[in-house]
Amino acid sequence: MTRTLRLSVLAVATILGACKKEQPAAPAPTPGQAQEQGQAAPPAAKTRKVGLITDVGGRGDNSFNDAGLRGLEIWAAGKKYEGGKYVPASPEDVKKTLTPDLLTLQPPISAQPIEPLVIQSKSPEDYEPNLQLLVDQGADLSVGNGFMLESAVETVAKRNPTSQFLLIDSPLLDAAAGNKPYTLPNVRTVTFKEQEGSFLVGALAGLVTKTGKVGFVGGMEVPLIKRFEAGYRAGVKTTQPKAAATLLAVYTGSFDNVAAGKQVAQDLIAKGADVIYHAAGADGLGVIKAVEEARAAGKTVYAIGVDSDQSHLAPEAVLTSMLKHVDLAVYEAAKDLAAGKFTSGDQLLGLKEGGVGYAEVRVDFPGKAEALQKVESLRQRVIAGDIKVPASVDEVSAFQVSP
Repeated sequence: MTRTLRLSVLAVATILGACKKEQPAAPAPTPGQAQEQGQAAPPAAKTRKVGLITDVGGRGDNSFNDAGLRGLEIWAAGKKYEGGKYVPASPEDVKKTLTPDLLTLQPPISAQPIEPLVIQSKSPEDYEPNLQLLVDQGADLSVGNGFMLESAVETVAKRNPTSQFLLIDSPLLDAAAGNKPYTLPNVRTVTFKEQEGSFLVGALAGLVTKTGKVGFVGGMEVPLIKRFEAGYRAGVKTTQPKAAATLLAVYTGSFDNVAAGKQVAQDLIAKGADVIYHAAGADGLGVIKAVEEARAAGKTVYAIGVDSDQSHLAPEAVLTSMLKHVDLAVYEAAKDLAAGKFTSGDQLLGLKEGGVGYAEVRVDFPGKAEALQKVESLRQRVIAGDIKVPASVDEVSAFQVSP
């Protein structure tokens, strides 16, 4: 994958205390009581600063960027961003952001001693100076949330070897070696098997379509987004081969153009597509809007969201969403930092690791129970290694799922 620049924003969060009693015990003495009893008061946990720069869609995309912000702000710091400032997030606020696959996570998500820093870039040229600004402001961990920040993270990490960095959605790429992935001792990279989550929503789309035509809307036509398309094609092929053969795929060329997403989705609907999956950042908001308007006009069409659960945007129009747990990757990094356990290296997260999945299907349609059973069976087979989902469109033609 060639280096590309990415947009940015940055998010900040603070702390939410959460404690869990395993068995009844005498209350811990207050600092004053501890002195009277000759005991040392327990030291307060050191607060660590974590900053995050988002990519193009920015805060409010209800997708990739908001996922990263959720992991830092609400989960790691126990704060929510309202009216340009942070306010404490209640346990109910936190619970509402957890998808079903995370409700049983052990140990459960809980706030850490984290102080967030947030900077929003105006252009791709801001990525590098903004990352350096985080370091200068004392960030113990600086997060580049998106593959377009790869070059900036690499440059700033080399310049500041005692600072820690997290890069989401891309490995570090050595330009001198033909963009071969490599590692730095102060950088953790997290990438995902987007094709596996996309495979499941594609299988569902094939089971739901009535016209036999489904669509895909991508943002920038880069290898990362092509993995979404490949997995989706493979899933549709598994449950509705004829729909896979006529699948309509288009790319908007951006991640921050809602109007472009709406326009291409309207065109797909006009061509008969009744299920449209998007992997297009903020452009996808336009896709969902086009589907919502088509439903209001009497058409039975559905959108499939991406990265975050987008059902709240149009409850009747969003069939499900392919979940990509950027939120969990950011949260885990912040948690490791707070515990003094942050490590560098590469992480690759798929279905087996809980890195991808699909959101709860809340809409009703004929044969829903049987369709969900089929998708769950496929999910288990991918986790078990019985199904290897293709990561490129070229591999889909030879892809077959045995009975």
